[in-house]
Amino acid sequence: MESFPGIFVASTNLMDGLDQASLRRFDLKVKSDFLRTEQAWALLQRHCEVQGLEAPTASQAPALAALTKLTPGDFAAVARQHRFRERRSVADWVGALAGECGIKGGAKAAIGFC
Repeated sequence: MESFPGIFVASTNLMDGLDQASLRRFDLKVKSDFLRTEQAWALLQRHCEVQGLEAPTASQAPALAALTKLTPGDFAAVARQHRFRERRSVADWVGALAGECGIKGGAKAAIGFC
């Protein structure tokens, strides 16, 4: 890495597996955490709008809030899955997001949507 003449960008979800000598070689380190509830809600609203679905209602917020390990990538995956498995409602979207969370170790999944 030290001899690379350009800009080197790397990412990992295994920070605990990197030794201190490796970490010292990176000038900048940025941590991306899971989405906060309001961020997940905004993404859900946007995806529903793009797909022409009804807007999510306040009664659906607790099911989304229960998904504590959501990332923008989860929303992107569900959007791509739409080509094969159409999502016809907000509940379908939340269920699919719960499925994405469910494959992550230790993630909470919304009961009743899987």
